[in-house]
Amino acid sequence: MATGTAVRAEALVKTFGFTCALDGIDLEIPTGTVLGLLGPNGAGKTTAVRILTTLLRPDAGRAWVAGHDVVAEPNEVRKAIGLSGQYAAVDENLTGFENLYMVGRLYGMNKADARTRSRTLIDRFRLTDAADRPAKTYSGGMRRRLDLAGALVAEPQVVLLDEPTTGLDPRGRLDTWQVIGELVADGATVLLTTQYLEEADQLADTILVIDHGRVIASGSADRLKEEAGGERLELVVAEPAEVDAAIRVLAEIGTGEPTVDRHGKRVQVAVEAGAKSLIEALRRLDVEGVTVLDVGLHRPTLDDVFLSLTGHSADEETR
Repeated sequence: MATGTAVRAEALVKTFGFTCALDGIDLEIPTGTVLGLLGPNGAGKTTAVRILTTLLRPDAGRAWVAGHDVVAEPNEVRKAIGLSGQYAAVDENLTGFENLYMVGRLYGMNKADARTRSRTLIDRFRLTDAADRPAKTYSGGMRRRLDLAGALVAEPQVVLLDEPTTGLDPRGRLDTWQVIGELVADGATVLLTTQYLEEADQLADTILVIDHGRVIASGSADRLKEEAGGERLELVVAEPAEVDAAIRVLAEIGTGEPTVDRHGKRVQVAVEAGAKSLIEALRRLDVEGVTVLDVGLHRPTLDDVFLSLTGHSADEETR
């Protein structure tokens, strides 16, 4: 595996009966970066994570994590990674602190280091007040945060987070984003699977979009958005009679046919020149005597990207 690459997979295939969960996935994550694996339920995200963490053997293809083959050297891979799965894996009869302390000891830390690391993570994930309570008394969001903390106890080189903010409230999600940012700043490499498109946009250096077990697009969030059609100029006019003039002006300025909502007196079109197109549209509409109530430029969201790539939304079940 090339120097500077923390995770690499080549042509991974995994089937379950007649279902092909992974159909030749390739991926590569440079050290110290975040790869966002984006796709709906059933796309193959969790299967990929299970292979990379040695929990599943691929039917075909190869993968390396921190320089170690996941099939030939599973123990070395496990020493190098931290994993937080979709469901909080905590011992409900232990306190929050005891859960993290146990993980530290299992990783071979001495008692003092395990205690110190556990207290640090308890504070980081806002669990201080509940640290000495049994985990069975925790809310779902608190258990999720405890599970995330457990993935970081050994300060792993590579952290795999399978939908880490599922079940968290907005504050918990923002806290988790901050922690992921701190991990990368400290030199860790992160593989993040998510259905939350804004999460991939916020955190990932590179995004891999998968659907039905195949990679259907890859690149930065900005690049994927550009591929979905670039910016759109949208405006709302004051009177129904002004809609036709707005359509004519935007058709001349834009790069395609305008879309029209006559009931809402709203017209929009894709544009290449961004702010210059907006200014030119307003100038021409003013000459035509059209009153514009609202106007704006909108970049496509990752929701738009996923819809354009797959024909269905990212939260729609695929199998």
